[in-house]
Amino acid sequence: MVNRGAVGLLITVATMEEVPLVVVDAGSPAAQSAMAAYFAELALRFPGGFEPGDALDEAAASFNPPRGIFVVALADGRPVACGATQLLDDETAEIKRMWVSTSHRGRGLGGRLLARLEAEARDAGRSRVVLDTNGTLTEAITMYHARGYIPIERYNDNPYAQHWFAKTLTAPA
Repeated sequence: MVNRGAVGLLITVATMEEVPLVVVDAGSPAAQSAMAAYFAELALRFPGGFEPGDALDEAAASFNPPRGIFVVALADGRPVACGATQLLDDETAEIKRMWVSTSHRGRGLGGRLLARLEAEARDAGRSRVVLDTNGTLTEAITMYHARGYIPIERYNDNPYAQHWFAKTLTAPA
């Protein structure tokens, strides 16, 4: 007898592993589309809404070499997740714009994306990553805690941020 629930879970996990994480230009259509979806979700979830201002325009300068990188996850050729690293100084990178579409949550894609962004920061010679988030993004906060991030004091002036985290990067196993 086949446990169809278990088979479905195996297919779902395998599918998430096949969703490629690709470094793209932050001004590319894939990156811009992913960030627009992220900003639209924030506008719905934040109690006072969300206004990205000129964040889409600034991304090209902040999230492309030599200052950072932008990663998208593509499913059927369309972006379903994104995230960026921005190099702050010789030691620290900041993880920004991390988002996974609701259709792809709960299956490990966010953890894979976070690990990739950490690896990109490590490969750029950084030993520490920081990030901020809003208190309504409870799934993200849970993931950050589970992945070894510790709360820190405010390090930026992001008006939407309510929590700040840091993690020391270690050499890959």
